[in-house]
Amino acid sequence: MPISAYDLWTDGTARPAADLAATGPGHYRWLHFDLADPELAGWCAAQLPGIPGQALLQSETRPRCDVFEDGLILNLRTVNRNPGAKAAEMLSLRIWATGRTIVTVRLRKTFALDAIRAECSTGRGPGSPGQFLYRLINGLALHTRDVVLELGAATEALEEMTEDGTLPAAEALKAPRRNVLKLHRYLEPQREALLNLQETGGQLFSEDEQLHLREAVNLFTLSAETLQSLTGRLAVLRDHTDAELARLMGRNSYALSVVAALFLPLGFLTGLFGVNLAGIPGAESPLAFPVLCLSLLGLGAGMLLVMRWLRLL
Repeated sequence: MPISAYDLWTDGTARPAADLAATGPGHYRWLHFDLADPELAGWCAAQLPGIPGQALLQSETRPRCDVFEDGLILNLRTVNRNPGAKAAEMLSLRIWATGRTIVTVRLRKTFALDAIRAECSTGRGPGSPGQFLYRLINGLALHTRDVVLELGAATEALEEMTEDGTLPAAEALKAPRRNVLKLHRYLEPQREALLNLQETGGQLFSEDEQLHLREAVNLFTLSAETLQSLTGRLAVLRDHTDAELARLMGRNSYALSVVAALFLPLGFLTGLFGVNLAGIPGAESPLAFPVLCLSLLGLGAGMLLVMRWLRLL
């Protein structure tokens, strides 16, 4: 039923679990499940306390860290590094951790957990629950940092484009801004949850492990602060782009208004002289048409001079 199940000892030895009990002969037991497993609910009901078991089965989660009796209920989020997936569509990871048991439940493949699973398959693994958790959190933080750095590079490229006088396309701004907002939606509460883990998870972490945990939490904090900065920078870029587009539209509208102002009296005169009635001046003169054309040119030039004098051009 589980994706993986290992007994781990303090010397780093990891062996496949012989059964599916919550605890085993080792220092602690790690069981990793898929949320879609139809047998998971029954296993949680039989092996875990009620509230942690229900927390592992929730379909929708938010980052959290809550103490329950001798263990911790952890809900974390990680960027989606699966092939063909969007990184900003963050994956949820549900964890129940005590001094003797770690249960992890995921809906889709989580690379930070798979790295630990691959190591355990070689016979080695984290020697304590605290070491397991800080290594997992550090892996999640590193993957998140990589995605945030990519978004930062994309934002910087858009800023350089704007400085060079080229307006980025609306879609080029929309995609990174949407991704930044999605990531920030979960990273900020996750940072708070991990800070709470530092304060309340002392029973699971040795002093050395707490130092490693602090560094992993700092990575998440830096990513959250970077996302906050990117949100502001992308908002400035959007405002600048909107202002430039409005200026260009205003300039084009003004040019059309000038052209319309020039041709309004010319159109009036040509329309007036085009009526098919007796008495039109020059109707019998062969020079009437050239004179009319020259008069219209002179009138247009005079209007241009007046508009320049009034500083309308």
